[in-house]
Amino acid sequence: MTNADSLLASIKSPADLRGLTDEDLERLAAEMRSELIGVVRRRSAHFASNLGVVELCLALHQAFDFTRDRLIWDTGHQIYPHKLITGRAADLHTIRTKGGLMGYPNPAESVFDLFMTGHAGCAPSTAMGLRVGDELTGHPERHSVAVIGDGAFPSGIVFEALNNAGGLRTKMLVVLNDNKMSICPRVGGVADYLDRARMSSTYHDWNKRLKSLVASVPLVGEHAERWVQQIKDAIKASLNHGMLFEELGFTYLGPIDGHDLKGLRGYLEKVKAMSGPILLHILTNKGHGYEPAVKDPVRFHAPAPFGKSDNGCAPPKLSPSRTYTDAVSAALHAACGRDPKVAIITAAMCEGNKLQKVRDEYPAQFFDVGICESHAVAFAGGMAKAGARPVVDIYSTFLQRSYDQIFQEVALQDLPVVFCLDRAGLVGADGPTHHGTYDLAYMRVFPNMVVMAPGDLRDVEPMIEFALEHDSPVSIRYPRAVLESLDRDPQPIELGQAEVLEWETDGMILACGSLLNACVRAAERLRDRYGLHVGVVNARFVKPLDRNVACKAIEEAAFVLTVEEGCLAGGFGSAVLEAASDAGIAAGHVRRLGLPDRFVLHAERDEQLAEVGLDVDGIVRAALEQARRVGLNVPELDAEGESDPDSELAEPASGETLAAPERVNGHGHVNGTGSKAALSSKS
Repeated sequence: MTNADSLLASIKSPADLRGLTDEDLERLAAEMRSELIGVVRRRSAHFASNLGVVELCLALHQAFDFTRDRLIWDTGHQIYPHKLITGRAADLHTIRTKGGLMGYPNPAESVFDLFMTGHAGCAPSTAMGLRVGDELTGHPERHSVAVIGDGAFPSGIVFEALNNAGGLRTKMLVVLNDNKMSICPRVGGVADYLDRARMSSTYHDWNKRLKSLVASVPLVGEHAERWVQQIKDAIKASLNHGMLFEELGFTYLGPIDGHDLKGLRGYLEKVKAMSGPILLHILTNKGHGYEPAVKDPVRFHAPAPFGKSDNGCAPPKLSPSRTYTDAVSAALHAACGRDPKVAIITAAMCEGNKLQKVRDEYPAQFFDVGICESHAVAFAGGMAKAGARPVVDIYSTFLQRSYDQIFQEVALQDLPVVFCLDRAGLVGADGPTHHGTYDLAYMRVFPNMVVMAPGDLRDVEPMIEFALEHDSPVSIRYPRAVLESLDRDPQPIELGQAEVLEWETDGMILACGSLLNACVRAAERLRDRYGLHVGVVNARFVKPLDRNVACKAIEEAAFVLTVEEGCLAGGFGSAVLEAASDAGIAAGHVRRLGLPDRFVLHAERDEQLAEVGLDVDGIVRAALEQARRVGLNVPELDAEGESDPDSELAEPASGETLAAPERVNGHGHVNGTGSKAALSSKS
């Protein structure tokens, strides 16, 4: 927490910055960095990016009054310094925890946060919209500022905004925070262009010489100013190949030192008096002020908690747990080794998708396109048309940015592109901008698209292999979660066939994806504690749905639960109800469990699952409610959701043996008795 005697503790709003000396501001910057290190001692949080913008944040809030002016932080993960000086320093220790501050801008927290941002590249567009909106509503005096990183800058929407603002001559400021990084090192032609600008120290030298030269030249007024500008333009053109931004209609300033607080403030004050769109190119170091993060900004992007040793200088602790992402990346690596036509495409998320081994060992089959998801999908469509087998490995929430290309360049063409949708479902502390909430609904609407979800580890590699052999597009979604594995002999993956783990007639749970493990545990508790015999199906396919199994469950079981970690509207449960409707089967005893029609706020993933009733307790509670609704003899629940402890159904009688359930295959036929599926810790 903030030291009560610190300078930072005295900053209750940006207005408190205006009476500080340059020495005070340097001290404040140091205290802010110390506070950021303190946060990462306690929990995983965005780190290196925040250390890099401390001076920029202070300079912006000194030069502008954002109680009326406009400020948009693109992507938003570098928002911590901004929160520290906008009245939230005392609460920063709660960041990314349930009920605490969000790790991104949040208008519910402060008037200084205008948009809840989380996806890269949108700040220039929204800042331009704010400026034009202010002009239309009678506030042309307001300044509008967008801060965007060089990693996000190649996004297509950025150049759409620059083109529009340049054409309209919209008065706005785009601050390009150039730290040579996205989450991973940036890629592409724009990155090369910025590198040339970054290295053009010759221009800075000439600029200094011109200033001193002007003082000694016997020219005054407009003639001197025009002469100096012509010389500067000629130098910039020769060094930077025509000045891309100037050609788009922006006045380009820079590059300048983004850690020189006094110099930054001077530039920002000058910009306020200029007309038209301006791009201020600043150079910063990701991790500035903390040497380990400067040397390895990828590792320190969002590291694990430091612990309390060595003043936060202990290296981040790496989790030993194996995740779905690990399993998918291993399967993709193996696929690249088997078939040289397999190509892996990611959008600046090599680290997040854990594709480093693919990148390093199969460089000809690995393509990082930068934060350009629309291009990634259309690019994959072209590769597939040429006979390659492309895999687009992107977070579920970011794939939404390429929706038109999924339709036009892939599904409409019926091309064999595999979509690996990481971070599907609830993602924990990153919150609503990063949840993979909608992919089941938005992918299953497309003709030709196969939509799958592995139930556990044993489904992952077979699904990847199936997808790479299938001649139409395939979507595979999986969560940001530690792998669990059911102790079973899994059925082979066959198009449109579910895997029935247990078949019962009291109730059936149709589980979609990784919540299968929770469903099995819920079924065990229902049997052992409440005497309800509930079967479990691993759906595997959302499209084509195994309609035989779904309809058989609806016809034979007293109640049915569908369980999915996605939005209920248009998702897996909707597909089951559609199948029942098409078959003319009454489905009033079917209840859908999934994500509610609201945005789930940041918390730990387990807390979020419990909040929306998708943990074991929630599934058990829903099953008991549904069983009681259809007339089965089950105990009532008290206000906390626990059953009456005096009920004879609360626990099975001592020594009672429960009958082993019958096991059936994917077509609903009996396949032997066997024992109930049990969870193990295999990973």
